[in-house]
Amino acid sequence: MDPHLLTLTQWLSPAYPVGAFAYSHGMESAVHQGWVSDEAALEAWLSDVLSDGTGKTDALWIWQAWRGDHPVAELDAMARAWSPAQERLREADRQGAAFAKVTAEVWGLDLPPMLLPVALGAAARQMGMDPEQVAALYLHAFAGNLVAAAQRLMPLGQTAAQGVVSRLTPLCTDVAARAGEMALEDMSSNAFLSDVAAMRHETLEPRLFQS
Repeated sequence: MDPHLLTLTQWLSPAYPVGAFAYSHGMESAVHQGWVSDEAALEAWLSDVLSDGTGKTDALWIWQAWRGDHPVAELDAMARAWSPAQERLREADRQGAAFAKVTAEVWGLDLPPMLLPVALGAAARQMGMDPEQVAALYLHAFAGNLVAAAQRLMPLGQTAAQGVVSRLTPLCTDVAARAGEMALEDMSSNAFLSDVAAMRHETLEPRLFQS
């Protein structure tokens, strides 16, 4: 058994104090617009986000931070510039700062505040974790958090919600593996409606989530 697996599971648990429950990653806006209204639409939306949007880019940031070919401060600056919306940046910034603070204190790591995927990759490098495993579990936790957000926004039962997460699991592992084969120059994102949802959420009232 990988000795770091339980630590990684702890880092990506909903109980880890990064405040992930407060963010919907534009899901609230998508539901409000009628773009996501049922189980099938939710699964399709998240599949696109994972394979062509934030999931893909976050996995690549994790791999790049783990490799250490660029200073993490430089990667963090690039990841911030890559953010397509103010709330999307704030989401990754606040969660990353919380992750870095707790993780540095508990495990004694050199981990300044950074966006979440960069901070996770940097922490995994210092702990000697498998980057593909880190990226896959990160994507799985990311998808699970958005499914949980959808349950608060639309009619979606617990069994249906877990079915969506289960069916997305192979995609999480595939995206994590493919990100390991990419260079920084391969960074791209094509989940444009997800980005539009994030932008529209900035003026959505009333709302439950910060993004």
